[in-house]
This record gives sequence, C-alpha cells and structure tokens, in this order.
Amino acid sequence: MDYLKAFVVGGLICVLGQIFIDKTKLTPARILTSLVVIGVLLGAVGVYEPFVEFAGAGATVPLSGFGYNLYKGVKTAIAKDGWLGVFTGGLTSCSAGIAAAIFFGFLAGLLGKPKEKK
Repeated sequence: MDYLKAFVVGGLICVLGQIFIDKTKLTPARILTSLVVIGVLLGAVGVYEPFVEFAGAGATVPLSGFGYNLYKGVKTAIAKDGWLGVFTGGLTSCSAGIAAAIFFGFLAGLLGKPKEKK
C-alpha cells in the first residue's frame, strides 16, 4: 500500500506541474522553481510533514520535496549553529541529491548523442 500511495501522490504532483507547464504562459523554469518554493513554504507552516508521513517518497522525490528538504536542513542548522545555519543548512541537507544530479547529468552528457532540433 505504501508503494501505491507514493506512486499516486508523486504522480499527482507531477501532473499538476505538467498542467501548469501546458496551460499557462509561465516558463517551465518558473513553474519548477515555484514548486521548490511551495515545498519550503508548506514545510514552514507545518503542512508538508504530515504529507511526507502519509505519502513517503511520493512527497519527497518531486521538486516540492526538495524544497521541504531545504527547509528542514535550514531549520536544523539554525537550531545548531545559529544564524550561520541559514547559509549552510540547505546545502548540507541536500548535498547528496545535488551531487547525484551533477554526476548523472555529466554521465548523460558523455553518453548521449546530441541532435539538433528541427
């Protein structure tokens, strides 16, 4: 049942993002950035934590989950290091995901065959 909840919730988040990309004049970059900001804001008001407990990876894998993870890292770092945590907490909590994105992007660039759009 956990897999089904994660699949449905994660899929719905992605479907909402795709609908915004298709039906609005906003650029995809602005929509995807908005999803990160929404994750931070929902985490700050305490709404995203129960959502993560319910949906698991379905709520943490999409970009809104990345924003929530940034919020958690900053909150923890502020409690530990004071105001310096505002600058270090987000990167500390997301460093593994950022490193994986850079590595796999580089790998895709090496192995992919670029084609010109027509």
